[in-house]
Amino acid sequence: MKRRDFMQLSGMGFGAMMLPNVPIVGNYVSQEALLESGIDVALKKRLADAALNAAKSKGATYTDVRIGRYLQQFVVTREDKVQNIVNTESYGVGVRVIANGCWGFAAVVDAKSEADTAKAAEEAVAIAKANARLMKQPVQLAPQKGYGEVSWKAPIQKNAFEIPIKEKVDLLLGVNDAALKNGANYVNSVLFMVNEQKYFASSDGSYIDQDIHRIWPIFAVTTIDPKTGKFETRQSLSAPVGMGYEYLQVNPKDKVTGITTRYNKGYDMLEDVISAAKQTKEKLAAKSVEAGKYDLVLDPSHLWLTIHESVGHPLELDRVLGYEANFAGTSFATLDKWQSKNFNYGSKEVNLFADKTQVGSLGAVGWDDEGVETKKWDLVKEGTLVNYQAIRDQVHIIGEKESQGCCYADSWSSVQFQRMANVSLAAGKTPLSVSEMIKDVKKGIYIIGDGSFSIDQQRYNFQFGGQLYYEIKDGQIAGMLKDVAYQSNTQEFWNSCVKVCDERDYRLGGSFFDGKGQPQQVSAVSHGSSTARFNGVNVINTARKI
Repeated sequence: MKRRDFMQLSGMGFGAMMLPNVPIVGNYVSQEALLESGIDVALKKRLADAALNAAKSKGATYTDVRIGRYLQQFVVTREDKVQNIVNTESYGVGVRVIANGCWGFAAVVDAKSEADTAKAAEEAVAIAKANARLMKQPVQLAPQKGYGEVSWKAPIQKNAFEIPIKEKVDLLLGVNDAALKNGANYVNSVLFMVNEQKYFASSDGSYIDQDIHRIWPIFAVTTIDPKTGKFETRQSLSAPVGMGYEYLQVNPKDKVTGITTRYNKGYDMLEDVISAAKQTKEKLAAKSVEAGKYDLVLDPSHLWLTIHESVGHPLELDRVLGYEANFAGTSFATLDKWQSKNFNYGSKEVNLFADKTQVGSLGAVGWDDEGVETKKWDLVKEGTLVNYQAIRDQVHIIGEKESQGCCYADSWSSVQFQRMANVSLAAGKTPLSVSEMIKDVKKGIYIIGDGSFSIDQQRYNFQFGGQLYYEIKDGQIAGMLKDVAYQSNTQEFWNSCVKVCDERDYRLGGSFFDGKGQPQQVSAVSHGSSTARFNGVNVINTARKI
C-alpha cells in the first residue's frame, strides 16, 4: 500500500479516535474476493516441500516455510456518513533456514509454483551463509517434534467477512445515531476485522494449517459544553477478541450489571454508546480530583493495559537480554532477579500467567509460527518472578528444554520473532464481587477503561489514565471524577494489590495493533483479569499545572 493511500485512510476518522497508526497491508480487493478460498492444502504442501528440499540441498540444517494469506476489512463511519470501507488481501511465502549455524530468511509474493518457493529457499540459505561470516556463536535451537499434517481453526460461530457490508454499516450508523440522540456532538465508529490463513511446514516434520479470526468494534464520543466550549470524550469499552461476528450479537443473559454495563461473552455496541453519550455529559460536570494517595479499584477494561506494559513487555526474554529495545526499551526484570528465585514482583495476591490457548483471546492459536504447540505457563507466582516468555533459540538461556510457543510474524514477508503471549492476572480464589470489594474502601477511585499512559525505558516507572473515574467514600460510590492519573513503579504497584475478584468477573482486554521490532511488526494480544484493588497508590491531577 502506498503511503499516500495510507495517510488518506488514517486521516478519515482514525486520528479523531486517538487510535494508533493502523497497518494496512496487501492489495485492495472487493468484498467478494475476501470470501474466495485460497490455494488448497495439497498445493501448499507441494510448495512447502519444494522449499524444504531446496534448502536442504543447499546445506540448510533446519528450514521452516510459512505460506500466508492475510485478509483485512475496515468499515469507518462518522456521524451519519460512511467515511471508508477498505478490503485488503496479502499472499506470499516466507522461508527461514539455519545454515552454517546462522539464520537466513527470504520471501516471495504471490508464489504459485514450486520453482518460486525453491528459489526463495535457496536465497535464504545464501543469506544465512553470508551472515555466518559475522556470527559470534551459532544458533541453539531447542528440539521440536514434528506433528505431521494437523490443523486448527478459531472456534467462531459467524465469519465476520461473510456478513454483508450493509449490515455492518447499518450497525455503525445506528450506533452513531444513538450517540447523537443522547446528546453527543460528534461520534466516530469503526469495525476492524482480520483473517489470517496460515500454513506452516518445517524440516522437523510438521505441516500445520491454521485459520485465525479477530474482530474489534470501537467508537469515540465527544460532547461539548455550549456555555464554556469545553469538551469531554469517551471511547468504547469493547475488547478486541479472537471471535467472529457473534461477538456483536450478545445474549442479554450474559449481562453483568454495575456502574457500566458489561458482557462476559459478547459486546453490545449500541448499549455502550448510549452510556458513553450520557457519561460524557457527566464528565463535563464532574469534580476534578484532588491529588493524593487513594485505594484504586481497577476494572479489567482498564487493568489490561497496565498488565500489558508493566508485565507483558518486561517479561519478554529478548527485552530482558537487551536484544530488543524498540517501543519503550528493554526491561528491569533482568536474569539475575529471576535466578535469585525470590524476586518480589508483587504481593501474594498476584499470580500472572501467559496463555496462548485461551478461547476467544487475540493470541489464541494451536501452534505458533515456529510450529510449537501452544500452552499456558506461570510468569509470577504468588508475587515471585518465576519465568519469562521465550522461543526456540532463546530457551536454553533460561534452562528450558522446549519453546514456550510465543513466536509470531505479522506477515509472510516478515521474519518471525518472540512476541508477547496473552498475559493475564489470575482471578481470586475467594468469592468476591466488585460491590463487595468497594464496601471497605474508605478513600478510593474506581477506574474503568484505558486511556493515555507513559512508561520508562526499563518498563518500571509509569503513569496511567482511564476513561471513567468514580470517587469512593466510606464504601460507597460518591460521584464521578475527572483529570485522574496514577503514578507508580512496577514493583510498588503490584505489591499494593490486596484483592482480586473471583472468576465470575474475569474479562479480556487487549491490543489489536501491538508494535515491536525494527522494521516494525504488529501483533494482537489479549490480557485478562477480574477487577482488582490496589491500596495507597499516588494519584495526580492531570489538569493542574505544576
